[in-house]
Amino acid sequence: MASANGVGVESSRKELLDAQAHVYNHTFNFINSMSLNCAIQLGIPDIIHKHGKPMTLSQLADALPINKAKSHGLFRVMRILVHSKFFNKDVDEEEAYCLTQASRLLLRDDPISLAPYVISMIDPIMMDPFHNLSEWLQDECLNPFFTKHGKTFWELAGVDQNLNKKFNEAMACDAGFVTSILTTDCRQVFEGLESMVDVGGGTGETAKGIADAFPGLKCIVLDLPHVVGGLEGCENLRFFSGDMFESIPNADAIFLKWILHDWSDEDCVKILKKCKEAITPNGGKVIIVEMILEDQIEDEKATQTQFFFDVLMMVGLTGKQRSEKEWSQLFSAAGFGHYKMTPAALGLRSVIEVFP
Repeated sequence: MASANGVGVESSRKELLDAQAHVYNHTFNFINSMSLNCAIQLGIPDIIHKHGKPMTLSQLADALPINKAKSHGLFRVMRILVHSKFFNKDVDEEEAYCLTQASRLLLRDDPISLAPYVISMIDPIMMDPFHNLSEWLQDECLNPFFTKHGKTFWELAGVDQNLNKKFNEAMACDAGFVTSILTTDCRQVFEGLESMVDVGGGTGETAKGIADAFPGLKCIVLDLPHVVGGLEGCENLRFFSGDMFESIPNADAIFLKWILHDWSDEDCVKILKKCKEAITPNGGKVIIVEMILEDQIEDEKATQTQFFFDVLMMVGLTGKQRSEKEWSQLFSAAGFGHYKMTPAALGLRSVIEVFP
């Protein structure tokens, strides 16, 4: 009996210590993001890439614009990033650092680099509102971003050139990444189309990629004046200044990449109704690139990332990530007849074709 009680006490103590470790881990999980931000700001992935082979700590320190007396700090940051699988250590090269697939996505000159996206999302303007989350749950403000900054994200981006620039660069780099897959693995979605409007298409990276892949497809990028002002198109790509809540140019297809998750259900229905008005009567459709939340998904990390994005939409905007049932309800409310989903066509995101 004494032995059984001892095992019970030991088990309880272990559970308590595991719980403490769990709390600590999540309390300091932001250090992963900050370390990654540091590596991108210093250009560490690019330096290792240009070196052409793994780099030792001393080689990396010599190549970086840092105080060499602080190499110990560099070592500790790199140790975290190795543990987070952004870099590997080559033991055959004096424990030299080399790139992983994840850090290759952070190379500045790579066409599908995600470095600007990381820099934009970890900017204090985006991060600070999370400190106001509990306050927002008690106040009458639209979202924590408004609680912190006194303006909506769109209002602030309209007057803060630095925020507008960083956000547009973030969306452009994501667009390059997505388009490289869309135009190869999802070509059937665009085949047969003669015209398309990329709603909220930013600086046009997605539309450019699609237009290049389908030379016969004429593309229009619709966005706000401060986004598309001064941008020049080409033979089958042009920019149109406007508001998607007011009017959308007519086309065979209306393309919405990461637009609807920014908005409430009520606003999404308004946008979708404008899309329905804009598509050509025979054979027109709306093409949506968004996440589809699933309550049970085998990949736990993917589920967590989708939940992260859902809270990000709540904190910064008025939108959310949606389940298939929620998407279906939006389409029905906007007057669409049916839809076709290609789940996880783009990893965390899916492609949805919506028809009148």
